[in-house]
Amino acid sequence: MQYRTMGKLGIRSSVFGLGCMRFNGAPSGDSIIDEEKAVSLIRQAIDGGVTYLDTAYIYLDKTSETVLGKALQDGYRDKVTIATKVPSEAVHNRAEMEALLDEELRKLQTDHIDFYLMHGIQKEKWEYFKSIGAREFFEDMIRAGKIRYKCFSFHGPYEEFEYILNDWDWDMVQIQYNFMDVEKQAGTRGLQLAHSKGIPVVIMEGLLGGALAKAPDNVQALYDAFPVQRSPVEWAFRWLCDHPEVSVVLSGCNEPEQIADNLRIFDGALPNVMTPEEQALIERVRAAYVSRTRIGCTGCRYCMPCPNGVGIPDIFAVWNSVSLYGIDPNTDWGFRMTKENGHGADRCVACGACENACPQHLPIIEQLKCAWAELT
Repeated sequence: MQYRTMGKLGIRSSVFGLGCMRFNGAPSGDSIIDEEKAVSLIRQAIDGGVTYLDTAYIYLDKTSETVLGKALQDGYRDKVTIATKVPSEAVHNRAEMEALLDEELRKLQTDHIDFYLMHGIQKEKWEYFKSIGAREFFEDMIRAGKIRYKCFSFHGPYEEFEYILNDWDWDMVQIQYNFMDVEKQAGTRGLQLAHSKGIPVVIMEGLLGGALAKAPDNVQALYDAFPVQRSPVEWAFRWLCDHPEVSVVLSGCNEPEQIADNLRIFDGALPNVMTPEEQALIERVRAAYVSRTRIGCTGCRYCMPCPNGVGIPDIFAVWNSVSLYGIDPNTDWGFRMTKENGHGADRCVACGACENACPQHLPIIEQLKCAWAELT
């Protein structure tokens, strides 16, 4: 296992961080987690050298922290650092933040949390957290020894990431990053900005929710033609580990074989490990994925709001993801919400307002019909 120093914190962490969000359910169907199997997987990872474990209050219907707490008995807690999170929707004042933190400590069976994150914040949620005194609460809990480091996880545009990062003296940040998301969300600019401030960066969605784990035919052909054979999973993680700005890469595993494979991959997880030829391969792979794009919608949202409530850019985003990565649209949370909230393309009356506003002059009306027919 390779280890890296986490920026200004100076602590050493395994590059492979085990994500505790994707454990399988019990065989009987009575529980959302097969606890015995999950405990075994967690301990297998720790025995293999993993020192960073990531969970959250809401993961797996609020059961992930409990299972992790059970896995960390028998001396395992002393071998690792724990990251967990507080969601903005679960707290409305100081008292609720304290109660939730105490609940998490009980579930994790520990007296402190190493990395405590404000979960999935963007600018609006950050302003909300500030309004209810979260900064003062975090500082007080650090002094009390209940948490060690104040952190946040982020999904949103770079400009909001930059604002939040510069608005407080953060200890760590967790961002979505992979070779397809270099210009999305915080992206490469966000990674480099945090690193320039000495703030360690933990990576989530390195496989884009598993989408990069199985390559479509045109991408797999590129991997197969390369002189060195590696799985799509290994290529994706190798690309991330190549970045010296990255401290930890999270990976969720459901099987012992996946833990073993990750331990093998991250054993060679050195900074600047990729050759120029390997870097060029990933550029070709990225282009091959992009070539599968169904419509060149950039998500600028100039077409919104639709007079009839159609979620135009959201529908196109899912349509492109289905084509690029082969995902099932019914497993996409955003697409489910689009349907459940009545924002589907079946509400389109072809008024033309969207096409008049589109800076790319896309044939939105026609393409919406195609997208909706395929997605549904």
